[in-house]
Amino acid sequence: MTRRPGRVLRWSGGLLRLTSLRLRLVAVFALVALTAAVSASGIAYWLNRDAVLTRTQNAALNDFRKSLADNAGSLPIRPPCGQLKAAAHRMAGTTQHYEVLLIDRQENGSDCAAPSKAAKFSLRTVPRTLRIAVNKRRSADDDGGDGLPYHLYWQRIVLDDEPYLVGGAKVIGDGPTGYMLKSLASERDDLNSLAWSLGIATALALIGSALLAQAAASTVLRPVQRLGEAARRLGEGKLDTRLQVSGTDELADLSHTFNSAAASLEKRMEVLSAREEASRRFVADMSHELRTPLTAITAVTEVLEEESDNLDPMIEPAVRLVVDETRRLGDLVENLMEVTRFDAGTARLVLDDVDIADMVTACIDARAWLDAVELDAERGIVVRVDPRRLDVILANLIGNALKHGGSPVRVSIRTDAESLRVEVRDHGPGIPEEVLPHVFDRFYKASASRPRSEGSGLGLSIAVENAHIHGGEITAANSPEGGAVFTLRLPLDASPLELGPTRNDQKQDPQ
Repeated sequence: MTRRPGRVLRWSGGLLRLTSLRLRLVAVFALVALTAAVSASGIAYWLNRDAVLTRTQNAALNDFRKSLADNAGSLPIRPPCGQLKAAAHRMAGTTQHYEVLLIDRQENGSDCAAPSKAAKFSLRTVPRTLRIAVNKRRSADDDGGDGLPYHLYWQRIVLDDEPYLVGGAKVIGDGPTGYMLKSLASERDDLNSLAWSLGIATALALIGSALLAQAAASTVLRPVQRLGEAARRLGEGKLDTRLQVSGTDELADLSHTFNSAAASLEKRMEVLSAREEASRRFVADMSHELRTPLTAITAVTEVLEEESDNLDPMIEPAVRLVVDETRRLGDLVENLMEVTRFDAGTARLVLDDVDIADMVTACIDARAWLDAVELDAERGIVVRVDPRRLDVILANLIGNALKHGGSPVRVSIRTDAESLRVEVRDHGPGIPEEVLPHVFDRFYKASASRPRSEGSGLGLSIAVENAHIHGGEITAANSPEGGAVFTLRLPLDASPLELGPTRNDQKQDPQ
């Protein structure tokens, strides 16, 4: 039984094909787990991010609003720059740790920008859109809805690769404008730690899901694998193969069905084997029984053939017919005996080293075919085969070509590093396409109207069996140039197949 090679992976100490059901189950489990873990981690990250930033932002902005109201709201109109700086320092001294920038116009017409500390926070740091929103004029009654005398605006920015929160408001009543700058670096670090934790949790979930998927797949597929292995053993002819059934699920039902089918098949094959054995034994016994009277008949026909010139001309054709049919009957009995040996598995090789060209020459010379056969072969090609069986193969192939294709028949012999190829080609009409698949079948004849003297239909099948016992084969085809071509391929050395019968050591040769 052949298997598709495919690509394979190492998995749990075994081989796992890339297209296997186990791998697909593990992949699906892992994909579902990865999707769920990534989704859950993403949602958790964004929810926590929003909560952390919102909490920090609200705390800082609320503190800034209150501090602005307490410190900037009590300042006189056009306060001196020193008072603005003092107010900025007081506002930045809260627990929220942010920087403050207060801006107001002085009596001399210039603006005073009072930062809470000598830092990088300046008006240029504040986004333009935020400054525009803060500096819009508002009425004294517009207090933002919370009683504080201004509207507060905010925005998140990145400054020198660091995240910051910027907020700003203008005190209503032509008061100063205040801005705050709070670093969000600690929140960013906390969120990064959270992201790494969620990433590690996702990876662990993926690994865990893969392991669980492997365990689940093994639990589910182990019975399927046992079923596949049992089916392979059954296909190899081990009909006593059965599955051990456990559980009551669908796989257990499938195992019961397999066991029932295997038992039924075993019983049926036992019946068929018994019938085949009886039929084979009948043919063998019949052939044995025929040989004794056939030997006597053959002796008589040989005497009649020798005395045919002295017989009455009226009975001479009848004598000739008896002689021919006796010989044909003898060939049929011998062929049946040979077929019985192959069926019983008792056919054996008796090997010898032979020159293939000399072998073909001897075969056609013994049958008086020298004038009808063209041999294309080099001398000195030595192969190790069973000479008797090779002679049977050659005689059947060449005789069949002469019978159906006429002469001359061309026999070509070629070799390569490991095999011998003998090609027998005739110049007849060829083999009909519907006949080609059956030319080596036993007792097959292309036409039911063919005369019975043309043969028993066993010659080519016996030739094929003799090729197989050598580890070779015979193929039939039609030549593009016309005529049929039979090709025999044999190993140069059949020694590995010499010992033992071909099928069953326990069966005895029917001879």
